[in-house]
Amino acid sequence: MKNANRAKLKAVASKSAKTRTLRRGKLTARSDRRPGAAGVATRKPMSEQEAALREQLVSLLKGGGAHVHFMDAIENFPAAKRGTYSQGLAHTGWQLLEHVRLAQWDILEFSRSHEHVSPEFPEGYWPKTPAPASEEEWNKTVEAFKHDLREMIKLIENPRTDLYAKIPHGQGQTILREALVLADHNSYHLGQLVDLRRALGSWPDA
Repeated sequence: MKNANRAKLKAVASKSAKTRTLRRGKLTARSDRRPGAAGVATRKPMSEQEAALREQLVSLLKGGGAHVHFMDAIENFPAAKRGTYSQGLAHTGWQLLEHVRLAQWDILEFSRSHEHVSPEFPEGYWPKTPAPASEEEWNKTVEAFKHDLREMIKLIENPRTDLYAKIPHGQGQTILREALVLADHNSYHLGQLVDLRRALGSWPDA
Protein backbone atom coordinates (compact mmCIF):
# COMPACT_ATOMS: atom_id res chain seq x y z
CA MET A 1 0.00 0.00 0.00
CA LYS A 2 1.30 3.42 -0.87
CA ASN A 3 2.34 5.82 1.90
CA ALA A 4 -0.26 8.35 0.78
CA ASN A 5 -3.06 5.83 1.17
CA ARG A 6 -1.77 4.77 4.58
CA ALA A 7 -1.80 8.41 5.68
CA LYS A 8 -5.42 8.79 4.52
CA LEU A 9 -6.48 5.64 6.42
CA LYS A 10 -4.78 6.88 9.59
CA ALA A 11 -6.57 10.21 9.29
CA VAL A 12 -9.94 8.47 8.85
CA ALA A 13 -9.26 6.10 11.78
CA SER A 14 -8.24 9.01 13.98
CA LYS A 15 -11.43 10.90 13.08
CA SER A 16 -13.57 7.82 13.79
CA ALA A 17 -11.92 7.34 17.18
CA LYS A 18 -12.58 10.97 18.08
CA THR A 19 -16.22 10.57 16.99
CA ARG A 20 -16.64 7.46 19.13
CA THR A 21 -15.11 9.28 22.10
CA LEU A 22 -17.48 12.21 21.66
CA ARG A 23 -20.47 9.85 21.41
CA ARG A 24 -19.44 8.02 24.55
CA GLY A 25 -19.10 11.36 26.30
CA LYS A 26 -22.60 12.40 25.26
CA LEU A 27 -24.09 9.07 26.34
CA THR A 28 -22.36 9.33 29.69
CA ALA A 29 -23.66 12.85 30.16
CA ARG A 30 -27.19 11.67 29.35
CA SER A 31 -26.96 8.74 31.77
CA ASP A 32 -25.80 11.08 34.52
CA ARG A 33 -29.04 13.00 34.15
CA ARG A 34 -31.21 9.92 34.69
CA PRO A 35 -32.97 9.52 38.08
CA GLY A 36 -30.65 7.87 40.57
CA ALA A 37 -27.50 8.46 38.56
CA ALA A 38 -24.45 10.07 40.08
CA GLY A 39 -24.45 13.82 39.87
CA VAL A 40 -28.23 14.19 39.84
CA ALA A 41 -29.42 17.30 41.63
CA THR A 42 -31.00 16.12 44.86
CA ARG A 43 -34.32 17.42 46.20
CA LYS A 44 -33.84 20.76 47.88
CA PRO A 45 -33.48 20.57 51.65
CA MET A 46 -36.70 20.45 53.62
CA SER A 47 -37.73 23.81 55.06
CA GLU A 48 -38.23 24.26 58.79
CA GLN A 49 -41.95 24.79 58.20
CA GLU A 50 -42.34 21.54 56.26
CA ALA A 51 -40.30 19.59 58.81
CA ALA A 52 -42.49 20.98 61.58
CA LEU A 53 -45.65 20.04 59.66
CA ARG A 54 -44.45 16.46 59.20
CA GLU A 55 -43.54 16.26 62.87
CA GLN A 56 -47.00 17.45 63.91
CA LEU A 57 -48.70 15.00 61.52
CA VAL A 58 -46.75 12.11 63.00
CA SER A 59 -47.61 13.25 66.52
CA LEU A 60 -51.27 13.48 65.55
CA LEU A 61 -51.25 9.98 64.09
CA LYS A 62 -49.53 8.52 67.14
CA GLY A 63 -52.00 10.23 69.46
CA GLY A 64 -51.53 11.02 73.10
CA GLY A 65 -51.70 14.80 72.78
CA ALA A 66 -55.30 15.65 73.63
CA HIS A 67 -56.40 12.10 74.53
CA VAL A 68 -55.12 8.61 75.29
CA HIS A 69 -53.24 6.57 72.71
CA PHE A 70 -55.32 4.26 70.57
CA MET A 71 -53.57 1.20 71.97
CA ASP A 72 -54.53 2.30 75.51
CA ALA A 73 -58.14 1.53 74.58
CA ILE A 74 -57.25 -1.87 73.11
CA GLU A 75 -54.75 -3.27 75.58
CA ASN A 76 -56.25 -5.36 78.37
CA PHE A 77 -59.67 -5.31 76.70
CA PRO A 78 -61.36 -8.28 78.45
CA ALA A 79 -61.62 -11.21 76.02
CA ALA A 80 -65.09 -12.07 77.32
CA LYS A 81 -66.39 -8.57 76.47
CA ARG A 82 -64.86 -8.01 73.03
CA GLY A 83 -68.09 -9.04 71.32
CA THR A 84 -70.48 -7.54 73.88
CA TYR A 85 -72.89 -4.70 73.09
CA SER A 86 -73.73 -2.05 75.65
CA GLN A 87 -77.11 -0.37 75.89
CA GLY A 88 -77.21 2.82 73.85
CA LEU A 89 -73.99 2.06 71.94
CA ALA A 90 -74.06 0.73 68.39
CA HIS A 91 -70.92 -1.39 68.19
CA THR A 92 -68.86 -3.96 70.05
CA GLY A 93 -65.16 -3.64 70.76
CA TRP A 94 -64.31 -6.11 68.00
CA GLN A 95 -66.40 -4.25 65.46
CA LEU A 96 -64.72 -0.95 66.27
CA LEU A 97 -61.21 -2.40 66.25
CA GLU A 98 -61.64 -4.23 62.95
CA HIS A 99 -63.36 -1.20 61.42
CA VAL A 100 -60.48 1.16 62.18
CA ARG A 101 -57.99 -1.42 60.91
CA LEU A 102 -59.85 -1.78 57.62
CA ALA A 103 -60.27 1.97 57.15
CA GLN A 104 -56.63 2.68 58.02
CA TRP A 105 -55.42 -0.04 55.63
CA ASP A 106 -57.59 1.44 52.88
CA ILE A 107 -56.25 4.96 53.41
CA LEU A 108 -52.64 3.76 53.53
CA GLU A 109 -52.86 1.65 50.37
CA PHE A 110 -54.78 4.33 48.48
CA SER A 111 -52.06 6.81 49.43
CA ARG A 112 -49.21 4.72 48.05
CA SER A 113 -50.55 2.37 45.36
CA HIS A 114 -52.49 3.04 42.17
CA GLU A 115 -53.40 -0.66 42.06
CA HIS A 116 -55.34 -0.56 45.33
CA VAL A 117 -59.08 -1.23 45.15
CA SER A 118 -61.12 0.01 48.10
CA PRO A 119 -63.77 -2.22 49.69
CA GLU A 120 -67.47 -1.67 49.06
CA PHE A 121 -68.88 1.05 51.31
CA PRO A 122 -70.03 0.63 53.99
CA GLU A 123 -70.23 -3.16 54.34
CA GLY A 124 -66.60 -3.69 53.31
CA TYR A 125 -65.38 -1.63 56.26
CA TRP A 126 -67.01 -3.63 59.06
CA PRO A 127 -66.58 -7.21 60.29
CA LYS A 128 -69.44 -9.61 59.70
CA THR A 129 -69.63 -10.80 63.31
CA PRO A 130 -69.87 -8.92 66.64
CA ALA A 131 -67.00 -10.91 68.17
CA PRO A 132 -63.66 -12.21 66.89
CA ALA A 133 -63.51 -15.90 66.07
CA SER A 134 -60.55 -16.38 68.40
CA GLU A 135 -57.85 -14.71 70.46
CA GLU A 136 -55.58 -15.18 67.46
CA GLU A 137 -57.91 -13.18 65.21
CA TRP A 138 -58.06 -10.32 67.73
CA ASN A 139 -54.27 -10.26 68.09
CA LYS A 140 -53.78 -10.42 64.31
CA THR A 141 -55.97 -7.36 63.84
CA VAL A 142 -54.15 -5.48 66.60
CA GLU A 143 -50.77 -6.20 65.00
CA ALA A 144 -52.04 -5.26 61.53
CA PHE A 145 -53.36 -1.96 62.87
CA LYS A 146 -50.01 -1.13 64.47
CA HIS A 147 -48.09 -2.15 61.36
CA ASP A 148 -50.18 -0.03 58.99
CA LEU A 149 -49.97 2.97 61.30
CA ARG A 150 -46.16 2.67 61.27
CA GLU A 151 -46.23 2.47 57.47
CA MET A 152 -48.34 5.63 57.21
CA ILE A 153 -45.96 7.42 59.54
CA LYS A 154 -42.99 6.31 57.43
CA LEU A 155 -44.75 7.68 54.35
CA ILE A 156 -45.21 11.04 56.07
CA GLU A 157 -41.63 11.15 57.36
CA ASN A 158 -40.12 10.31 53.96
CA PRO A 159 -38.73 13.59 52.55
CA ARG A 160 -39.46 12.34 49.02
CA THR A 161 -43.18 12.24 49.79
CA ASP A 162 -44.86 15.35 48.44
CA LEU A 163 -47.56 16.14 50.97
CA TYR A 164 -49.29 18.66 48.71
CA ALA A 165 -49.29 16.97 45.30
CA LYS A 166 -52.56 15.45 44.13
CA ILE A 167 -52.48 11.66 44.26
CA PRO A 168 -52.36 10.66 40.56
CA HIS A 169 -55.02 7.95 40.86
CA GLY A 170 -57.26 9.98 43.17
CA GLN A 171 -59.85 12.68 42.73
CA GLY A 172 -57.96 15.62 44.12
CA GLN A 173 -56.80 14.04 47.39
CA THR A 174 -53.31 14.66 48.74
CA ILE A 175 -51.16 12.73 51.21
CA LEU A 176 -51.65 15.60 53.65
CA ARG A 177 -55.42 15.25 53.37
CA GLU A 178 -55.27 11.46 53.81
CA ALA A 179 -53.10 11.75 56.92
CA LEU A 180 -55.54 14.21 58.49
CA VAL A 181 -58.55 12.04 57.60
CA LEU A 182 -56.85 9.00 59.14
CA ALA A 183 -55.96 10.82 62.36
CA ASP A 184 -59.51 12.18 62.61
CA HIS A 185 -61.11 8.80 61.95
CA ASN A 186 -58.92 6.94 64.44
CA SER A 187 -59.55 9.58 67.09
CA TYR A 188 -63.32 9.42 66.60
CA HIS A 189 -63.48 5.67 67.10
CA LEU A 190 -60.98 5.82 69.95
CA GLY A 191 -63.58 7.86 71.83
CA GLN A 192 -66.20 5.22 71.06
CA LEU A 193 -63.93 2.46 72.38
CA VAL A 194 -63.30 4.32 75.64
CA ASP A 195 -67.05 4.97 76.07
CA LEU A 196 -67.78 1.30 75.40
CA ARG A 197 -65.23 0.10 77.92
CA ARG A 198 -66.60 2.48 80.52
CA ALA A 199 -70.12 1.22 79.86
CA LEU A 200 -68.89 -2.37 80.17
CA GLY A 201 -67.08 -1.58 83.42
CA SER A 202 -63.69 -2.46 81.95
CA TRP A 203 -62.03 0.97 81.80
CA PRO A 204 -59.42 1.66 84.49
CA ASP A 205 -61.30 4.64 85.98
CA ALA A 206 -64.75 3.06 85.53
